[in-house]
Amino acid sequence: MFKIIYENILIAFESIKSQKVRAAITLLIIAFGIMALVGTLTVVKGIDTNFSSGLKSLGSNKFSFRRYENNLLKGRRHSRNRKKINPPITYRNAIDFKNKFKDENAMVSLSFVPARNTEIKSLEKKSDPKYTIVGVDENYLPVNAYEVENGRAFSFKDINNNKHFAIIGKDLQKELFDKTNPLKKEIIINGNRFVIIGILKPKQSTFAGSQNNQILIPLNLARSIFNNSFGNYTVNVSVTDKDKYDQAVAKAVAIMRNIRRLKPSQANNFGINRSDRLAAELKKVSQSLTIFAFIIGLITILGSSIALMNIMLVSVTERTREIGVRKALGANRILVMLQFFIETLVITFLGGIVGIIFGLLIGFVVSRLMKVPFAMPWNAIGVAFFVIFVVAIISGLYPAYKASKLDPIQALRYE
Repeated sequence: MFKIIYENILIAFESIKSQKVRAAITLLIIAFGIMALVGTLTVVKGIDTNFSSGLKSLGSNKFSFRRYENNLLKGRRHSRNRKKINPPITYRNAIDFKNKFKDENAMVSLSFVPARNTEIKSLEKKSDPKYTIVGVDENYLPVNAYEVENGRAFSFKDINNNKHFAIIGKDLQKELFDKTNPLKKEIIINGNRFVIIGILKPKQSTFAGSQNNQILIPLNLARSIFNNSFGNYTVNVSVTDKDKYDQAVAKAVAIMRNIRRLKPSQANNFGINRSDRLAAELKKVSQSLTIFAFIIGLITILGSSIALMNIMLVSVTERTREIGVRKALGANRILVMLQFFIETLVITFLGGIVGIIFGLLIGFVVSRLMKVPFAMPWNAIGVAFFVIFVVAIISGLYPAYKASKLDPIQALRYE
């Protein structure tokens, strides 16, 4: 049996060589379908990896209070057309919460953004206006999963004494200081001089945007410099014990409601952003993208299968005399059918390999353009090989069956 299969594979390659143009067209049709499937799934895999790393970089087992709740599925349009207008979370709200929320399994951090798209100056250069100033407390870095690559973090004394210290991201270091060490050097923010005491470890860009263009300064100092007494503050809470996460959230919500003077019958007038809910939303987005990618790929594959079947039917018609000769020499229906089926399988397999290679290349290029990580989509490659086999069966069986049914006498007379 193996010998027969091997001989039919050799016959298939001889047929491909004798009909190079037709074989090339057939191969490209299959390659295009597989390329579309693998390419889309590769991009989706990269986006999913980017979402997951973004969620991890924002901090696990974390929740935050903001003016409004984030919703990735409803998007920005939803946020711009809110029916309910929540009052800002003020500095007094944030401080009261930090003082009242006492939990040995949790850490609280307060922050606010007084300025975006800000120009930063050093003694020799000035930057593009693209940096975000963040007023933070001493807990901001550990709560939000930031690490200092060089230098040190803020201490309680730095924050409490309004020291003119700054911790910068990697983007500013590259733009203003190139390869030199910026520690203990000065930068000018809104006319005020700050000494750099730390450089943040770079993070991958996420759905929340770049995390490397932030400049951190002490919270109260930021309030005074930017004259922001009534700004919108963010309260972040990190829970060390995962099992006590829900308990900490419930306790924090009760305290915040009390601070906002809400009655039991009133709904929350603030947003609660939980890392577990965000993870669930990201999973839904990822699943939707995967389904969409499958639909696009499978429609393309279906079209490729129909085209391949038509080409193989034409091949059967063109080789009617050859089939008659084989049958006259003793080949039975099964051998004739096996010959054409294996030929279809070989063409499909070659087209599939080409499609997978080009699909990965397209996925790599698109991932780079979208600035998401390229992740090898092993599941997509596995699906592609399965689809190759299914396409071969769908496209090859009927032409092979038609070839096996030909009458040898009529086939020999065919011109």
